[in-house]
Amino acid sequence: MVSEAPPFWWTSIGWQARCLAPVSFVYGRVAAALMRHRRRHALPVPVICVGNFTVGGAGKTPTAIAIARAAKAKGLKPGFLSRGYGGSLDVTTVVDPHHHRSTAVGDEPLLLAREAVTVISRRRIPGAEKLVAEGVDLVIMDDGFQSARLKVDYALIVIDSIRGIGNGRVVPSGPVRAPIGVQMSHLDAILKVGKGDAADRLVRQAARSGKPVMVAEVLPAERDALKGKSVLAYAGIADPTKFYRTIEQMGALIVDRQGFPDHHHLAEDEIADLIERAARQGLQLVTTTKDHVRLAGGHGRSGELAELSHVVDVNMVFDDPKAPDLIIEAAIANCRRRRLVAAIEG
Repeated sequence: MVSEAPPFWWTSIGWQARCLAPVSFVYGRVAAALMRHRRRHALPVPVICVGNFTVGGAGKTPTAIAIARAAKAKGLKPGFLSRGYGGSLDVTTVVDPHHHRSTAVGDEPLLLAREAVTVISRRRIPGAEKLVAEGVDLVIMDDGFQSARLKVDYALIVIDSIRGIGNGRVVPSGPVRAPIGVQMSHLDAILKVGKGDAADRLVRQAARSGKPVMVAEVLPAERDALKGKSVLAYAGIADPTKFYRTIEQMGALIVDRQGFPDHHHLAEDEIADLIERAARQGLQLVTTTKDHVRLAGGHGRSGELAELSHVVDVNMVFDDPKAPDLIIEAAIANCRRRRLVAAIEG
């Protein structure tokens, strides 16, 4: 399964968005009702949800990893909960990064499983309970903010400062998953990623609502690894332009580039084309960790492409280094509070 957001979602409101407005109205009403009224399942451990306002990538996975690393530094045992988007397994599964392939469990869960216990489940409640059974004392949900299946002790919404929320319309007229006002009332903080200004309106709205706003940036783990090199960059992620900017910030010259849909598994002819284009032009192949993990154990020349490609690993770096600790501490405090209330009422 792959996803590719329609280009008109990320431009000013046009005829496509206007034609789809009646459908968006119904979708938005349903999404809002679910967020407001759906009964949420309570876990005995703190739950942090890392979500976003829109369909598509905003930096949720590196944010979740940063929080997990901070939790481990505090002596906690975090665990990730994911739907396993892009994978074929439809049963609740503990991801084994040494055994599973992305075609089965999805690419992001394989990356998460390198950091902490990771469970994929199409149904969030059984998945969360499996994590608790595995002994985790902090659940980090990668996405799932709008599904409203679990009681969340801290909801951090990640927003890209370059793309923002596109045209601001609800699906299918635009990329927004539920009316912004409803989403704003359920979040605990916003994480603005990058130095752009596309998120500024939402940042001001959050500030007026008394919601904290954190700032972070996605930075390459090895900043000088590509300095001065001419490259062919390829990526199957929600926003390839973000990846291209990172490469250019590393000092590389992008001579050739190829974007694919998010979570895309390369076909044999696509793999051959990338290898041959790079060889013909004398370019270094460069890709993302998500794309590289999809090549592992793949068909045909997947291994060759993986071997030839330089992988740009990135980290979510908070302006305030203490921010992940503050998120974790707030989630723990909120969990204790809700459990005390439940005990009094029950």
